[in-house]
Amino acid sequence: MPRFSIVVPSHGVAGRLSQALDSVLAQSFGDFELIPVCDAPDAPAADVVTGYAERDSRVTPVHSPPSDGLAGARNTGLRAAVGGHVLFLDGDDVLVPGALAALDARLDGTGDVDVLYFEHERTPWWEGEPANPAAPLLARTPDGAFTPDRAPRLTGVTLPAWSAVYRRAFLTEQNIAFPGNHFTDVGFGGLVALRAERVAALRTVVVRHLLRRQGNLLGLPGEHHAELLDQTELVLTRAAEQDLSADRLKPLFEQLFAAVLKTAAHPRRLTSGRRTFFRRASALYRRHRPDGYRAPGGSLGVQHRLLASGSYAAFRSLRAANRTVSRAAALLPRPRGLRTRLRYAAALRLPLDRNLVVYCAYWGRGYACNPAAIHAKARELAPHLRAVFLVEPDAVGSVPPGVEHAVIGSRKYWQVLARATYLVNNANFADAVVKRPGSVHLQTQHGTPLKTMGADQATYPVVAAATGSFARLLARVDRWDYNLTSNRHSTEMWERAFPSAHETLEYGYPRNDVYCTASAEDVARVRKELGVPDGKKALLYAPTHRDYATGFETGLDLAEFCEAIGDDYVVLLRAHYFYDQGASRGGGRIIDVTGHRSSEDVCLAADGLITDYSSIMFDYANLDRPIVVYADDWDVYRETRGVYFDLMELPPGRVARTPGELAAVFRDGSWADGTATSLRAAFRERFCQFDDGRAAERVVRRVLLGEPPESVPPVIPLAERVPAPAATLVRS
Repeated sequence: MPRFSIVVPSHGVAGRLSQALDSVLAQSFGDFELIPVCDAPDAPAADVVTGYAERDSRVTPVHSPPSDGLAGARNTGLRAAVGGHVLFLDGDDVLVPGALAALDARLDGTGDVDVLYFEHERTPWWEGEPANPAAPLLARTPDGAFTPDRAPRLTGVTLPAWSAVYRRAFLTEQNIAFPGNHFTDVGFGGLVALRAERVAALRTVVVRHLLRRQGNLLGLPGEHHAELLDQTELVLTRAAEQDLSADRLKPLFEQLFAAVLKTAAHPRRLTSGRRTFFRRASALYRRHRPDGYRAPGGSLGVQHRLLASGSYAAFRSLRAANRTVSRAAALLPRPRGLRTRLRYAAALRLPLDRNLVVYCAYWGRGYACNPAAIHAKARELAPHLRAVFLVEPDAVGSVPPGVEHAVIGSRKYWQVLARATYLVNNANFADAVVKRPGSVHLQTQHGTPLKTMGADQATYPVVAAATGSFARLLARVDRWDYNLTSNRHSTEMWERAFPSAHETLEYGYPRNDVYCTASAEDVARVRKELGVPDGKKALLYAPTHRDYATGFETGLDLAEFCEAIGDDYVVLLRAHYFYDQGASRGGGRIIDVTGHRSSEDVCLAADGLITDYSSIMFDYANLDRPIVVYADDWDVYRETRGVYFDLMELPPGRVARTPGELAAVFRDGSWADGTATSLRAAFRERFCQFDDGRAAERVVRRVLLGEPPESVPPVIPLAERVPAPAATLVRS
């Protein structure tokens, strides 16, 4: 039997789960079992956990459906536990180094206590000093093991479940489990404190808790706050049945109603049913108030007395008087120009147009990428919707005939942004755009992240300086309702990079649908449009942007490269869109396709891809054609920009570090040999999970038509997809 069973629920924290698991497996004390609780075998966290279970026999995952909530996940883990003591760790928290050794040593010193409370550190997600809220409470406890009546204020209801380790036999014998769904720590902590006979404290930080930027459900508005009263009633009823002493009942009562009053007085938590909540809380207060209880002083004491008397009108007036933050400033639109601001503000007072969809791609660079693919599918499946594409003045020519558009900054631009119910973008709308109640913002992204993104860029000075204000970036992220991903890796990384309360849609990238639907005739047409000679193998060279460079430099002499690989090849040069200035860089066997509006067309035309660290490799892999990575400055790029995984360890094909090596893989044919094919297959398995040709349909049905998740088409397995054929390569 292991010394510790460590239960780790993982719902909604797949992006940081590996840090939690690593912190446990790196402990110097190794006598434990680690029980990650995943939603289902195919859930995002399950992908993370599977690798750990294969590498370490101490990892034994179990499953609990999301509908069972945090309480259900912890109870499932508790039922699976076989260790002597149980510790609950949230999936985005970590154990500090030496934590388990400290717990083991303390338990050796105290003997088998029912509960060992310990300190924890609350770490702000971005900046600020960590806090240790349990330290003052534990500082006043006796040094050794003690009975609960010697520390009456140590009730457990103010401490999270992961701030203690529990003797498993005690929980089993007392039939203690996590009650309800929301505020389950209140009920569990109270029941544990009531039933424990022998406890102890460890005045050392064991868990480091990351305060999530988006907070947790307990701080968000909704009807679930009524469950706080359920947990309060449960604990106080059990205390009455147990005939708890007055010395212990008074602090328990006070701590429970401190939380109740905080919710009742909060201006945003209870969006409806405030009077009902207050009246029920008042009845509980009067029923369970200890004999001789004296309310605290100050404003809190006034709230106690109003709750005891059931004076909701007076309580509401007090709550209104105590508000110090005005909502008006946060809602004030600030586009440039007084006239524009006034017009936009006026349009915001008009009702939303339920049939209006606004699209934008690459900050208005044209009709492109995922927004364009969604728009095209919406014209087919939802023709009743009016669509307006937002473009810069010099990109108006990219808009196909029959597609309505608005020039960014124009009067029409602000009008449609104010009235649209649906807003679709692969980047972000302007800071001045207001997220109206009832509107739906879909972030489609425009690539799979190899390089660090969003908040993860903060520790890389060169990138952070170019990014600008992270506060403004995250304010834009807060407008998202949905975020689209094309693979599980993206799901996890976007969660880290863009912390917010949006919902992730694992539907694939609509722009990549064409890689499964295009025909040989489509490929031939595109090659002809681009000027690819018949019979020639076309190699797409698509390098990415360098944050430490001042302009576009390929790092490769393409003329010399073409000379070295022979006459069978032509090169399609596609520079990063940052450097699309309309000037041709080609000539001879080099065809500059940087300005071509569709990267998807360019990929269809290419028989192979040469890239460095561009996200185009993830999209191109859907075609199952050869990819060569030219990584002449990988070490510099990795240190300067930061990456989410080592591309040299998980490449999509052959890797070349010098121009000579790159030319050699084409001269000897190894760019498309069996080894390259095997590397590409593993890469596709990981990064082409959801791009099956039906992503746009899934998005339109779920987001624009409002169909339930279960009605959208399921993802076609990778082995059953048939990619568009290449012009000169024969696929086995």
